[in-house]
Parts: sequence; structure tokens; C-alpha cells
Amino acid sequence: MASLLLAVIYVAFISLGLPDALLGAAWPTMSQDLAVPVSWAGGISAVISMFTIVSALLSDRMTLKFGAGRVTAVSVALTAMALAGFSVAPNYWVLILIAVPYGLGAGGVDAALNNYVAVHYESRHMSWLHCMWGVGASIGPYIMGFALSGGQGWPWGYRYIAILQVILTVILVLSLPLWKSRKRTAAEAAADDTTGVAPGDAVEKERRPLGVAGVLAIRGAKEILIMFFCYCAIETTAGLWASSYMVLHGGVDKITAASWASLFYVGITVGRALSGFLTMKLADPAMIRLGQVLVLAGIVTMLIPLPHHLGIVVGLVVVGLGCAPIYPCVIHSTPTYFGEENSQAIVGVQMACAYMGSLVMPPVFGLIAQYVSIALYPWYLLLFLVLMTVMHERLRKLRG
Repeated sequence: MASLLLAVIYVAFISLGLPDALLGAAWPTMSQDLAVPVSWAGGISAVISMFTIVSALLSDRMTLKFGAGRVTAVSVALTAMALAGFSVAPNYWVLILIAVPYGLGAGGVDAALNNYVAVHYESRHMSWLHCMWGVGASIGPYIMGFALSGGQGWPWGYRYIAILQVILTVILVLSLPLWKSRKRTAAEAAADDTTGVAPGDAVEKERRPLGVAGVLAIRGAKEILIMFFCYCAIETTAGLWASSYMVLHGGVDKITAASWASLFYVGITVGRALSGFLTMKLADPAMIRLGQVLVLAGIVTMLIPLPHHLGIVVGLVVVGLGCAPIYPCVIHSTPTYFGEENSQAIVGVQMACAYMGSLVMPPVFGLIAQYVSIALYPWYLLLFLVLMTVMHERLRKLRG
């Protein structure tokens, strides 16, 4: 039963990544069909991100009340409805409206699944699951490209992904008994022993939601939240501005730069596949430090003026490889640092901080690139790497 549930969660992570790159892949066509400026994609993305943050912050309360399985199933259903809504939206403002449930669904499933895996499965599964997210994020644009090249238009690209999400929703609903019959955590067993609750009863319902203030009051929580903010600032800034940095600073032609920029995500996906095996030998803190060292090595390599722009290309791949273990290992270590009873609340706020880092820091670098110099791209990444490393070492001292 446990293996069957794990298989369902793997499929859920692939599905979680499917919609993430759709807007970017479809927007050049969508903007023409809807007669809006290309820059207006940022409005849709911002609304999705904002409500993803809201959903992540509510995840502790929702999971406590309904359970991780139900929250995941409902969140995926909400995402499916939003994707179907995108496919029939008559104008831009309807897309903005539909982006609200889109964000709520994405945040709910992200926080619920990540914490559930962190509590109930080994670190290798967390790394491989996030690798599966990368697979889904890579497949999504191909599905949209299939719809566009076949003359079906971008609405059918969204419909195909919506259909896949509906199928996943059905699978998740059918799998709900597996979530209920899973092995109890150590925290539940201890609570049963002291309170006389019968095995299998939902003792978690007796705990009250912590809320943001409650999370921030926990020693070490601020450090791990800043780590998450910094990590996502690095990942999203590196991915978003890689091509522009190669063109404007490295002199690479636009078509080549667009292809080379994707190597950063290849590095993350391959790195997470490899990280799953490394976690069998190395603990989460060691994996995080290894990732930080690789990110540093990649940034330094980008600064070396090698022929044929090899420094930039190799540096991006190495930064991607370094990013690979950090995100999943930080999440997986959360129950160890703070206890299973607090982990859902902390993971929810972690997700919110992650989305805030993704939402705010890449545009900030855009301003720096426009008004100062895009040559500061590696140094901007280095700034957040240093802050993330300092916070990790502080966390180790406080909770290690």
C-alpha cells in the first residue's frame, strides 16, 4: 500500500510541474489573439504567485482540518478547473480572474505534498520527486507546442493539461484510503500513548494551527525561511536572466543564448536525479552544503573569461547542479529540525517565502540590469548564496 501511494505521489509531482511553463510557452500567441501587450503576462503571473502565497500560508489550517490527501485532491481539482477556464477565457481580464483559483490550487498542493513526503519518506524520494516536477515542467511546453503546431491553438494546449489534471484528481480521490491507512508518525504514536487515543485516530486535529506569528516564534524558523527566500531568488533569477546575460554581456547571439539558457534547468533536473542516490550516503545538511559549494563554483566559473563563452555555459550548468539538492533537502530536513507537529505550518510559510523570493527578486535584478549593468548578474546570485549559507549555518547552531 505504501508503495502504491508513493507511486501516486510521483505522478502528482509530474502533474504539478505540467502547468508551470505553459503561460510562457503560449503567451507570444495568446497576447496576439487577445490583443494585449506582451508585457501583460507579468500581471497574470503576479496574480498566480500572490494567491499561491495565500494558499501556502493557509495550508497548515487546511491540512490539519481535512488531511493531506483531501487537500491535495481538491487543490489539483481547482487547478484543473482554472486551466479549463484559461482555455475558454474571452479576454485578458477573465484570465486575471481565473488566475486566482489557479494560484490557490498550486499553493495548496505544493505545501501539502512537500510536507507529507518530508514526514513519511526518505530524503532520496524528495529529491526524485522534485526531479519529476522538472520532468512535468519540461513536458508542458511540448504539449502546448503540439497544440500550436497542429493548428489547434493555445486553448487546446490548456485543455490537454486540464484533462490530465482531471485524471490525476480522480486518481487522488481513489487513493484517499491509502493516505488514511499510512503508518503513523512518531509524533502521533507519542500522542496516542499519553492521551489514550486509539491507534489510527486523527490526533493531529487536536493541535491548533500555528499561523505565521507562531512559526516566527520558533527558534530557527526565521533562518530556514530566509534560506528558502534566498534559494528561490537564486533559482528564478538565474533562469529568467541567463539568456539576457549571455546576449548583452557575453555577446552570444539570441537563438544560441535561448538554447543554452535551458541548460540551467537541465542541470537542476539531472542534479536532482543524482541527489537521490547521494542522499543514501549523505545527510540533508551535507547535501545542502554540497549544493552551496557547487553554486559558488558555478558563479566563479561564469566570471572566468574562457573562449567560446564556455565559462558562462559551464557555470550555468554547475549552478543548476548546485541548486538541485538544496530545495528538496531543506524541505526534508524541516520535520527533523522542528518536529513533525510543526512541520506543516513551517513548510507552508516556507512555500510562501519561496514564492515571494521568486516574485520579487528577479524583477529587482531587472531594474539593476536596466539602470546599472547586467554584468552584475553573477554577483547578484552570489549575494543571495552568501546570505543563504550564513542562515544555514545559524540554523545548524540553533537546531542541529
